[in-house]
Amino acid sequence: MTPAGRERRQAVRVQAAELFERKIKPSEVARQLRVSPKSAYQWHQLWREGGVEALASRGPSGSRCRLSPRCQEKLAAYLEQGPAAHGWVEDQVWTAARVATLIGRKFHVSYSVSGATRLMHRLGFSPQVPARRVAERDEQAVTAWKEVTWAEVKAPGRPAGATSASRTRQASPAVRPEDAPGADAVTHRS
Repeated sequence: MTPAGRERRQAVRVQAAELFERKIKPSEVARQLRVSPKSAYQWHQLWREGGVEALASRGPSGSRCRLSPRCQEKLAAYLEQGPAAHGWVEDQVWTAARVATLIGRKFHVSYSVSGATRLMHRLGFSPQVPARRVAERDEQAVTAWKEVTWAEVKAPGRPAGATSASRTRQASPAVRPEDAPGADAVTHRS
């Protein structure tokens, strides 16, 4: 959550405390503040036990970043240098897996791929997904094949007027053929 988001959430909690002090029920607080009833009831419980202070934010949730602010600055500098500067010469994209490996190599800290993704976002980077293409790919030949051969091979679709959509309704017993399934069943409508 962004700092602005945390501030908004804290402001809503303070509003909730003010409403609880005026003896407004949690369900009504949830409706007025547009939060879930579960949150309102949890806040009410905290407020009853510790007042407004109990509703104060305890900072961002989740585990702390395992890299110090200084190490995060170094990591950002490494990412700016590009993958080739760190041994990935086949393409110039930072994948989350590569960043996790780089963190392990440079800082001796183990990060999961998803953790590396979150850290990259926090630093203002986004992981890239490399295009999986063979090195010998001939772009002109691919384009020519798409324009000529694929157009010839591709099966034509249905004509625009050939489709229809209509509601279906079970035929009444009177118009049902005698050998149709359910023809012997008699249905009465009220």
